Amino acid sequence: MTKVHNFSAGPAILPAEVLQQASEACINFDNLNLSILEISHRSKNCIAMVDEAKDLVKELLGFKDGYQILFLGGGASMQFAMAPYNLLRTEGTAGYVNTGAWATKALKEANKIGKTLVVASSEDKNFNYIPKGYEIPTDLDYLHITSNNTIFGTQMKHFPKTSIPLVSDMSSDIFSRKIDGNDFSIIYAGAQKNMGPAGATMVAIREADLGKTSRKMLSMLDYQVHIKAESMYNTPPVFPIYVSMLTMRWLKKNGGIEAMEKLNQLKADTLYAEIDRNSMFKGTTAVEDRSNMNVTFVMNKPELEAEFDKLSKVANLSGLKGHRDVGGYRASIYNALPLESVNALIEVMQEFEKKSS
Repeated sequence: MTKVHNFSAGPAILPAEVLQQASEACINFDNLNLSILEISHRSKNCIAMVDEAKDLVKELLGFKDGYQILFLGGGASMQFAMAPYNLLRTEGTAGYVNTGAWATKALKEANKIGKTLVVASSEDKNFNYIPKGYEIPTDLDYLHITSNNTIFGTQMKHFPKTSIPLVSDMSSDIFSRKIDGNDFSIIYAGAQKNMGPAGATMVAIREADLGKTSRKMLSMLDYQVHIKAESMYNTPPVFPIYVSMLTMRWLKKNGGIEAMEKLNQLKADTLYAEIDRNSMFKGTTAVEDRSNMNVTFVMNKPELEAEFDKLSKVANLSGLKGHRDVGGYRASIYNALPLESVNALIEVMQEFEKKSS
């Protein structure tokens, strides 16, 4: 099989051994002679699998007692509504740091539920930097941030320090670097960027922060209902949870988040160094805020993009097209992408420079 270097922003690359294990489970899961796709979510084998996935989340992110882990459907977009629905009091205010398209969508959903305040924003420069030095009102019900911005290629290197509940969308950099999960009230992440296939969303919740709104809660939007039902209030997305569990096993086996962070930093440093050196390309974001997951760059001579695209295709580079809001190129270098693929992209960039400069 021809090696394809998968730089897709999501659904994204998964470890080869995880794909192999998942494919085998589609035929025979846990030696039951049943597919993971057809077993009951109430069966002891499935419950054990979901429990292992929850335990791995707690272990990898360092959660202490008092946190609950959920696996839900609806993607991160559902969490744009569920977080304010569960935390924003009817007479309260939620704070948002607006750093990109997904942060904007989260803010839009919260506005439908209650009062919000944009505490800081980088919209003035098309989201090419992370705001810093802003004040956080202490009377907010919570502060919402987006840790990594997939479209614009920026990443928070440091999280806000605040006494109010901190909520973070970590869809595109979950498990990529060491964090203290206990600094957050809620962390949510769609699986399809760095954890598993589309269809499951991991939500980690400090249970003590729930139950403080006065609204009458809809069951499907109530975190407490899902906690009580152990992620099985309705039929959960079993296969995406299973693949996410396998990916977390793979991560743990390969040195955990500490080892992955070092590799991710190496991949990012190597690629950014070439972008800065190569006369044909330039980065699109503030250097200090460059994402280690989504590397965005444009060509100094955009009229030559078709030629670069041809070279990329010959070299089996896939998923490099930038988002329409930024243009150019985006190399998503998630956990499962090997350094080999980064080097393959660099070789094409260097070949293109020789031919075109």
